[in-house]
Amino acid sequence: MAKIKLAILGVGNCASSLLQGITYYAAKNAHTGSGLMYWDVGGYKPYDVEVVAAFDVDARKVGKDVAQAIFELPNCTTIFCKDVPLTGAKVIMGQVLDGIAEYMQHYDQDKAFVVAKEKESGRADIVEALAESKAEILLNYLPVGSEEATKFYVECCLEAGVAFINCMPVFIASQPEWAARFKEKNIPIIGDDIKAQIGATITHRALAALLESRGVNLEKTYQLNIGGNTDFLNMLDRSRLSAKKKSKTDSVQSVLKSPLQADNIQVGPSDFIIWQKDNKVCYIRMEGTAFGGVPMNLELRLSVEDSPNSAGIVIDAIRCCKLALDRGTGGALYSPSAYLMKYPPHQLTDDKAKLRMEEFISGKRPS
Repeated sequence: MAKIKLAILGVGNCASSLLQGITYYAAKNAHTGSGLMYWDVGGYKPYDVEVVAAFDVDARKVGKDVAQAIFELPNCTTIFCKDVPLTGAKVIMGQVLDGIAEYMQHYDQDKAFVVAKEKESGRADIVEALAESKAEILLNYLPVGSEEATKFYVECCLEAGVAFINCMPVFIASQPEWAARFKEKNIPIIGDDIKAQIGATITHRALAALLESRGVNLEKTYQLNIGGNTDFLNMLDRSRLSAKKKSKTDSVQSVLKSPLQADNIQVGPSDFIIWQKDNKVCYIRMEGTAFGGVPMNLELRLSVEDSPNSAGIVIDAIRCCKLALDRGTGGALYSPSAYLMKYPPHQLTDDKAKLRMEEFISGKRPS
């Protein structure tokens, strides 16, 4: 198969895990069944991805080959594949806009962003870079709360005719007006807000669905998440969290027949602990009543490396987006979005979303 030409927006921990994973599975060169939901997606393997462009604003990354930039500070994720070959694509200075919370530029211990002195790229520059690289898909890894920046790059994609995968909780694919613009230009989009492979929200959803299927009346629940990467540092600015909290909360609520009152559900980021680095720790508590109205509760602690946990999902999203490009399908891709994203255009239960995803891959379902 031809390589999928990918541009990356934000060369942080998630981009690092993705590029390491592409190299890791290329070395395997066969289906190992390890760490992937799908080895083959319409003929595309996990290593059939070529990074041809990247955008960032950190001085330690701008101007370097993407394969070098992914190992620069403040990235701190696990290095499970250090021999990532050079891509030939140098990181381009993007637009800052609201992509960095102001206080993050002054944080200590190598966690701060160091904004590059290069002139910021304008819209015409971004569109030109996408065209020259022949990028087919732009992957959005901007920090939580980057509303203006995300919309700026979405406009660039629409102008350049490049597909968009929105891994962040800025509502694009889920909004009819944005989805209609991608449909009009026959450009595919997947979003919004990537699920993890086995993360806090997918686990919370599974437990909520389990309790409901077993006749337990869920009355109260919370999910508390802590970590030490720049994502958690960024989210200390609570003003940037409204979309993130809505995305995660609605994802859990969507599997319940009767959604909980707002006071009885808390789902979202909680704190930043620097020595946790890219490790994310999640605490879930669920309270309800079972047979005879007898109380029960469930508590769970989940510890995962945050960025590799999402990379396996992203690599499926990339391949689904490429299938849509091959088939000439534009607009929001409902089935992949429902399975891979927290806040898709149409919420489905995970078992139904998996079935729809596989129907999309096989070609039985157009989107």
